[in-house]
Amino acid sequence: MIRLFKVFIPVGTLTLFVTEVLLVASAFIFATYIVLEVDPTVFLLFDGGLSRIALVVISILVGLHLHDLYSQIQVKSRIVLIQQLCLVMGAAFLAQSLIAYLNSSLRVPIRVMLVGSAIAVAAIFCWRLLFSAFAFQLVGRDRLLLVGGSPLLEDIAQYIVDRPESGLEIAGYLDDRHETGAVLPGGKLLGSMSSLRDIVRTTQPHRIVVGMAERRNRMPVGELLELRFAGNVIEEAANTYERVCGRVCLKEIRPSQLIFSGELGPRPQNLVYQRLSNMIVAVIGIIVAFPLILLTALAVRLSSPGAVLYRQTRVGLDGALFTLYKFRSMRADAELATGAVWARKDDPRVTMVGRIIRRIRFDELPQLYNVLKGEMSIVGPRPERPEFVNALNEQIPYYRQRHCVRPGITGWAQVNYKYGDTLQDTITKLEYDLYYIKNMSMSLDTYVLFDTLKAMLLSRGAQ
Repeated sequence: MIRLFKVFIPVGTLTLFVTEVLLVASAFIFATYIVLEVDPTVFLLFDGGLSRIALVVISILVGLHLHDLYSQIQVKSRIVLIQQLCLVMGAAFLAQSLIAYLNSSLRVPIRVMLVGSAIAVAAIFCWRLLFSAFAFQLVGRDRLLLVGGSPLLEDIAQYIVDRPESGLEIAGYLDDRHETGAVLPGGKLLGSMSSLRDIVRTTQPHRIVVGMAERRNRMPVGELLELRFAGNVIEEAANTYERVCGRVCLKEIRPSQLIFSGELGPRPQNLVYQRLSNMIVAVIGIIVAFPLILLTALAVRLSSPGAVLYRQTRVGLDGALFTLYKFRSMRADAELATGAVWARKDDPRVTMVGRIIRRIRFDELPQLYNVLKGEMSIVGPRPERPEFVNALNEQIPYYRQRHCVRPGITGWAQVNYKYGDTLQDTITKLEYDLYYIKNMSMSLDTYVLFDTLKAMLLSRGAQ
């Protein structure tokens, strides 16, 4: 796995992305040689052809990302893949129409666009089938040997089993709790702790992940030290969990790990950059989305009685209270009888229009005003209601620490996890929030914004 944008990306995914950049670009360049009657070299080098094709390639790659084709690499249905590729090309044609409207000199000739798109669809389809069946098994596979018997090791293995696109596989387990040959998630128990060096020599893992079942158990420090000096990569289970799953493990984390962490944010310069970028994005967002804001307000007003805007007290930076603004998506008397409760799936209190604007996240648009006021950020942990915060602070360790940064309209937890309406969901989302705080940066914010756009188009996470 390679770390980009403060996120660990599987080598296989990165390889697929780079090869498809080359495939799509080659398809349109080849189309110019087939279609154009003039010298294609003149068009490409002297008439801005390469820059025009670059815009097409970018629009297609964005379309592939928004259709989840870099998150789900393995081809499960050829028909679905063809449908998705056709939708991506349709979006690329719409992007070309917009480009032609803004500046016709940047548009790719229609015949080149037609032929190039057909070649690109065929090339991506064939390459995806080949990559899914063969290349993905060879590129960037990272074999992990899990040592120590900690339940966290099985959690890591189960995550890898459920996500073959992660580019990871389990070489096996070593511990003294099970009998040799016992079947565990992703692999078998290869032996006891005393056979560590022999099994490492036999399996040749890329990484040795150590997690002891209990802290009082003896860790084979001498053997691990020898293996480390022999060139083997050795990691703590908690660090591997964070790298693989994209979240901090609350079950294993200790205060000293946070206190002495060299990466733990937020850093003052990051907060300054984030605040400036938030102001710019909020102003641009309000101007661009103003017609949508008006239409949404009108739809809410006409669909059910009550105020258009919903005002609610939330907990912000350093525990300060502020008023959050949203378009009302529930009945005006939604909490009259129940008081403050979490929204749940298929919540009967949600209006018909409210269900639609929640699905496409338009109910969040008024929060751009909160961003302008400095109460919120574009990206950050979601602000919670004080009634829930008081209870969660008592039940969940490190919950207070999520308030060390401004809450966000969207966040790392929102793009990686469902809405959540239970205590366990809140714990899982806190693990994502702590990962964001630890790795807070402009690059990670950009990554979250791209994934948020995808979540909006695919109607994920709303409730």
